[in-house]
Amino acid sequence: MYRRLLPLILCLSLLAATQTGCWSSKEIEDLALYTGLALDKGELTKAEQELEDKGITYSKQNKITATIQVIPVKTTGSKDKQGGQQGTPYQNVSGTGDSLLEIFRQYSIRNERPIVGHHLKVIVISAELLKQQSIGQLMDFVLRDNDIRPSSMVFISQGRAEETMVSKRSDEVPSVHIRQMLRNRSRTSKVLSPMILSKLDALIHSKRSFALQNLVTADGETEFAGAAVVKGGTGHWVGNLNQEDTECLSWLTGKGDTGVIKAYDWDNEPMTYEMKAMKSKIKARSDGDKIRFEVSIETEGRLIETWNTSSILSSGDNTEKAAKLFEEKLKQMMEHMISKLQQDYKADVAGFGDALSIQQPRAWKKVEDHWDEVFSRARISFKYDLKITDFGSFTE
Repeated sequence: MYRRLLPLILCLSLLAATQTGCWSSKEIEDLALYTGLALDKGELTKAEQELEDKGITYSKQNKITATIQVIPVKTTGSKDKQGGQQGTPYQNVSGTGDSLLEIFRQYSIRNERPIVGHHLKVIVISAELLKQQSIGQLMDFVLRDNDIRPSSMVFISQGRAEETMVSKRSDEVPSVHIRQMLRNRSRTSKVLSPMILSKLDALIHSKRSFALQNLVTADGETEFAGAAVVKGGTGHWVGNLNQEDTECLSWLTGKGDTGVIKAYDWDNEPMTYEMKAMKSKIKARSDGDKIRFEVSIETEGRLIETWNTSSILSSGDNTEKAAKLFEEKLKQMMEHMISKLQQDYKADVAGFGDALSIQQPRAWKKVEDHWDEVFSRARISFKYDLKITDFGSFTE
């Protein structure tokens, strides 16, 4: 009997000895987990200004203000250090300087909990800051830091980025809310495919131009509002695309197949086409030094709304007339977007360079070092095929 129990006792003893737990663990309440990071043009906070007036400062240039959004917040029965109201589930902490790491370390002499970036959800950069500093400079520390996940998403804000980290809803964490808003991409193509850090890293080092989703804040509400264009050669913000331009960009790059097109009929009444499928294809052609592209766009959908009470749009002739009007509207939208990219910004953020590099690799080798300049002169032609397949659940 004893001989049978001895192996079991030894196994249990060995198991107990190996299950020691995590000796280096830290309680979450003792850490400051930040889920959002906002980067703005340097502007001292009120507390920083008062400290500097008292001679408490260090060697720096006030080029950038970094705001982190910390959760969870310890309840203290008073207002947050940055003025947040009691009961909000987050706390915003700001610092100003010319090194993100140094600013982060300064938080350690002002707060009782060390900050940890393992759960960073979103990074918001103000367009004003991106005019002065390149995105490579601003993202250098973030891309090197092992604590920050490559899946963190990057956005651009019109106005102060720190404003996107504030909400008038007492039960909402703004940084988490921004990320969750991307769920609505299934409803509209006005929301770009998210730009994560790993993808941004590749674009920065390739010196290719790209677009980032724009954020605009008003009255405590933040919404997606078009896209920001970042020039590959300089890494600076050069301009914006409006919501319709952004929608066309999503359709052209094949990253969006939903959305609506609104046009006005022969009686000047509004009518709306709901897209159910979208296909786009870019063909690259080269003739010596001349580069041209042929773009074909096919879409099917339904006429989902009309204000015209005198015409029956489900009849054959009117259906064709409506499809032509929607097709013309789509053509106007696409041409407006391409004109902005080629003439105003001289930046290819629509994937024409990718098509050329795959289909015409020899031609691409000759122009890749100055592609944006070549793109601005390239001839781009479009072919459209829009079909109305149904009229919703009601017809006359």
